[in-house]
Amino acid sequence: MTQLSINTTQNVNINFTAASLGERLVAAIIDVVLFVAYTILLLWLVYNELGLGDAMTHWDRWSAMAVSIILFSPVTFYTLVMESIFEGQTVGKMIMKIKVVKIDGYQASFGDYLIRWLFRLIEIWTTYILGLIVIVVSSKAQRLGDMAAGTAMITLKNKVNIDSTILEEIDVSYVPIYPGVIKLSDNDVRIIKETMLTAIKAGDYAMLSKLRHKVETVAGIKNQSGNDHDFIRTVIKDYNFYTQKM
Repeated sequence: MTQLSINTTQNVNINFTAASLGERLVAAIIDVVLFVAYTILLLWLVYNELGLGDAMTHWDRWSAMAVSIILFSPVTFYTLVMESIFEGQTVGKMIMKIKVVKIDGYQASFGDYLIRWLFRLIEIWTTYILGLIVIVVSSKAQRLGDMAAGTAMITLKNKVNIDSTILEEIDVSYVPIYPGVIKLSDNDVRIIKETMLTAIKAGDYAMLSKLRHKVETVAGIKNQSGNDHDFIRTVIKDYNFYTQKM
């Protein structure tokens, strides 16, 4: 399987496994099954429950087209809306445990999902053949929309240990110091932890100092925990404390 090395803005490499073509196809098929189920239900409601079938045949073309666009908009915008709400996943992707991420390591934005959705329209016109070919030949298993948006599809089935996550073991009697850490996101804390572990392993104390300064600036807090390593470790623990209480 294709391995992706994502370089964050803190110059930390995080390795992921790209979703396979098979996983992507199965996820797409699951979503298509949902589209078909929605269409069948919609037609049943329109023709049998609401009795609009015969009435629509007497409407002018523009009125009928407008109603059709509204009724089928959930199918048309399904991928865009689902990926935006569920951070890079549709129902099919959730089941297959794959998701869309930015190549720079941050969570993709609505604009990124919109670009992917627009390029999907091009791929639909080519019966998806173009998209499949690009995924196969791409070094990062990207389709055209991914290349344009700077995203990639990864699998969430990787085996990770606690050092690969934002999780920290905290005692029940733990007392946090920095309430400002709630300004951070899960992804921020993950990058902070990755950077800290990399700096410690390399003995790069300059990187720890820069990281400490960045965290202080973003979270609006000041180091009260001793050296840079102790401060950053405390920030991670405090974040775990507050988010677990929410």
